[in-house]
Amino acid sequence: MTLPGQFSDPRVLTLFGLLAFSAAVWVALGLRARARRERANSLLERVWHPYETIALTPAEEHAFGQVVSRLSLSSAGRVR
Repeated sequence: MTLPGQFSDPRVLTLFGLLAFSAAVWVALGLRARARRERANSLLERVWHPYETIALTPAEEHAFGQVVSRLSLSSAGRVR
């Protein structure tokens, strides 16, 4: 099937193809950047401040104890 008139030129088809592809990439990158900004904004709401006191759940206390025990110094004076 051939396209009528000036649209049958392969250069015109290539130009339209490149325009469609670049528009799709532009939209996709814009949506990705918007999602990244929204995710970053939502994470900042949960930032802990050093002067803030929060009650930890038993599971969080256990996980914190696990991390601290791994970071504590061994008998040789090195981090385990």
